[in-house]
Amino acid sequence: MNFNALIRQTHRWLSIAFTATVIANFVAMALGEPPALVVYAPLLPLFLLLFSGLYMFALPYANRARRVRD
Repeated sequence: MNFNALIRQTHRWLSIAFTATVIANFVAMALGEPPALVVYAPLLPLFLLLFSGLYMFALPYANRARRVRD
């Protein structure tokens, strides 16, 4: 598996983790005052999604620039 495929697969799994933590956050809020760990749990997958998404967004532009240069 090459690096780009690994980034894509990681991005997919991070999106599942982010969705699960957001759902857990809403469930905890419905049951009362949630602990801080539950409230801030979606932030880690969100930031990792940001970096992997920005990498995948910039990848076609980098490939195009590399082709033009060669």
